[in-house]
Amino acid sequence: MRMYDIIEKKRNGQELTTEEIKFFIDGYTNDQIPDYQISALLMAIYFQDMTEEERASLTMAMVESGDQIDLSAIKGIKVDKHSTGGVGDTTTLILAPLVASVDVPLAKMSGRGLGHTGGTIDKLESVPGFHVEISNDKFIDLVNKNKVAVIGQSGNLTPADKKLYSLRDVTATVSSIPLIASSIMSKKIASGADGIVLDVKTGAGAFMKNLDDAKALAHAMVSIGNRVGRNTMAVISDMSQPLGYAIGNALEVKEAIATLQGNGPEDLTELCLTLGSQMVVLAEKADTLDEAREKLQENLKNGKAFETFKRFLESQGGDASVADNPDLLPQAAYKIELPAMSSGKVKKIIADELGTAAMMLGAGRATKESEIDLSVGIVLHKKIGDIVKEGESLLTIHSNRESVEDVTEKLYKSIEISKDNVQAPNLIYATITE
Repeated sequence: MRMYDIIEKKRNGQELTTEEIKFFIDGYTNDQIPDYQISALLMAIYFQDMTEEERASLTMAMVESGDQIDLSAIKGIKVDKHSTGGVGDTTTLILAPLVASVDVPLAKMSGRGLGHTGGTIDKLESVPGFHVEISNDKFIDLVNKNKVAVIGQSGNLTPADKKLYSLRDVTATVSSIPLIASSIMSKKIASGADGIVLDVKTGAGAFMKNLDDAKALAHAMVSIGNRVGRNTMAVISDMSQPLGYAIGNALEVKEAIATLQGNGPEDLTELCLTLGSQMVVLAEKADTLDEAREKLQENLKNGKAFETFKRFLESQGGDASVADNPDLLPQAAYKIELPAMSSGKVKKIIADELGTAAMMLGAGRATKESEIDLSVGIVLHKKIGDIVKEGESLLTIHSNRESVEDVTEKLYKSIEISKDNVQAPNLIYATITE
C-alpha cells in the first residue's frame, strides 16, 4: 500500500477503505509517513468530504492509535457528555451530580481550559482541597459508590488525533466536518463511555457560527457514535451570548451551586435538563425524554441533586461546605460595575469577545503555560432582549487589579443596546438522534 495512491484516490473523490485509513493513521502516528503527504490528504478530505463509513473508520483508527479506558468495572450503562465549547458553559458541573442523583453513572474525564476561561478541571479546583489526580481504581470505586467522579485526562489517549490536529491547525483544514467529528468522537470513545450526549453550540461564541454547519457536525458525530456501537444523541444550542450569567472559574461554580439548588439562570437550567434527559434515556433509567426530565426536575426540587454534588466534592477531597456557603470560594479584590451608556433593549452580546475580556482579567489561558486566576471574571446582569436604562449596570467585573480600562473598552464594544424591539434568541434549535 502506498500513501501516494491513497492521496490520489481521495483527491479524485473516491471512498477510502478501512484498511487504507488505518494504514495512514498508523503510519503517521509512528512517524513513518511525512507531514507533507498527510497535509495533502487532509486538504483532499477538506474538499472531497468523507462518507459516513469513512468517518467511522477514521474515528476508530484514531481510537486504536493509543490507550483506551476500560470502565467495565463500573456497574450500569456509563454515559458521557461533550460540549463543542462556548462562554460561561458550566453544564458539566451541574449535569454530573444531577444525572448521578437519578442513578446514572458518570465517569468523566475532563481537561483544562485554553482560551476564555478554565476547563471543567480548573473550575472544580476553585473548591478548596478538590483534586483530580486519583488512581484509576479509586476513580472506578467512586463512580460505583456515588455514581459520579471527575478526573483529569491521563494516559496516551488518541495520539493520532493530537498529531493530526497540530497539522490541521497550520494547513487551514481545521474547519472540515469529517475531521472535526472524528477528532471529537475518537476522544469520547477512547474514554470508555457506553452512551454519548453532545452539546453542539452555534452562534458568535461557538466554533460553528451558523446553524447549518452545527447541524452537519451534530449529524456527523451522532452517525459515527451509533455506527461504532455507542448510543449517541445531540442537541444544537445557542451560543450567540454567554450561557447563564457568570464567566470565570469560581463565579461559574457559584452559579452551578445556585442551579443545583433550583435557583439558577433559566437558560442554564433548561439546557441542563435537556442534555440530562438524553443522558438518562441513554442510560436506560427512563423510557422517554419527558419521563427523564420529570425525574431530574424532581431531584432539583427535593435537594437530591444538591446533596449528590456535596458528596461528589467531599469524595475528591473538596471542602463541601462551599456548597452551603459559596463565599468560601476564591473572591476577587475589586467588583467594578459597567453602566449602560443609553436606554433601550440589549440587542447583541458578542459571547467570544466577553470571553476574551474575562481572559484579559486572568480567568483563562492565552497559552498552555499561563496561570489562571480562579477568582476573576464577569457576571452579567442583562441578556439579549432585556430592557436596560442609562446608568444601570450591565455587568460586574470581578478583578484583582483596580484599573480595568482595557477590559471595559472591550466590553462596551461587545454589547449593543438598541431602541428596536429585540427578542431573546432560541436556546435550543434542534435535537439530533441519527
